[in-house]
Order: sequence, then C-alpha cells, then structure tokens
Amino acid sequence: MSERGRKKVVEGTVIRRSGLKTVVVELQRLVMDPIFQKYVRRRSRFHVHDPEDSSRVGDLVRIHESRPISRTKRWVLTQVVKRGVVTELPTEI
Repeated sequence: MSERGRKKVVEGTVIRRSGLKTVVVELQRLVMDPIFQKYVRRRSRFHVHDPEDSSRVGDLVRIHESRPISRTKRWVLTQVVKRGVVTELPTEI
C-alpha cells in the first residue's frame, strides 16, 4: 500500500464539546528545544466529527483524517479508547 493512501491516526483527549456531533480533541507531545536542549510541551487541537455523539469531556479517543466535513472539521472519531473521569467544576459563591 502506498504512503499516499494512508490516513493519519492519532490519540488525544476530548477537551470540549462544541455543538452537535463536534468535539475538540487536544494532542500533547514533548519536543526537545533545539537551543536550550530541554523538553517543551507542544499541543495541537483538532475539531473532530463525532457521528454518534459517543464521547464526553475527558475521554481518550482515537481519530483519523478525512475529507473536509465543515470549515474546521477534517478529522473523524474512530473509537473511544478510555472513558475519562468527569469532575464537577467548582461554583463561585
């Protein structure tokens, strides 16, 4: 199979639900800084199409590339790898 026909597959964490059938997934990685020789955290955020609305905030999900679905969505949810722990946000008094 040629390299051209393969679609990228990555795993990331759902950080936000934005609208119907859309989630925002964040991918974090460590990269060595070329000058200071220290590891720096880098992140990428992807708008992902979730056709069944099966993911929640905090879930670890696997996504793959697809054709453009909307102006920002170019990825599709493949599977939920691990369910995240839902924590309640503190309310101000």
